[in-house]
Amino acid sequence: MDNGAKQTILFLCTGNSCRSQMAEGWAKQLHGEKYAIYSAGIEAHGLNPQAVQVMQEAGVDISGQQSQRIEELADVSFDTVITVCGHADENCPVLPIECRKLHVPFDDPPRLARDAATEEDALNCYRRVRDEIRQFVDRLPEELAS
Repeated sequence: MDNGAKQTILFLCTGNSCRSQMAEGWAKQLHGEKYAIYSAGIEAHGLNPQAVQVMQEAGVDISGQQSQRIEELADVSFDTVITVCGHADENCPVLPIECRKLHVPFDDPPRLARDAATEEDALNCYRRVRDEIRQFVDRLPEELAS
């Protein structure tokens, strides 16, 4: 796959349903002209509807993104892989030596929302993580330059 001169970035999570999808959406919106952005999981659990909803509230449509396993991107040479959950970091597949690996963990919104009293309380868990991911993605060029 040819990405021209753009650096390739993969956001990796366990199921590629929520955190890595939000990170991909933010990165494409904020830095898509500079980087080729992907997300994948150790497994593929499908897009989380609450993640889609809270990203839409923030003006980012991730509904067209697909939940995929990292093996499906075997033809992409990644410059940087960013794991966004502990499980993916601990179980990350073998990556090329020249690939830079960053671990930036975010709380799991479905786990945070599990005991929420109302749907709104549950969505607030997703919103908090969405906003934390955006703050990190805002700084992505600086993070990659260091």
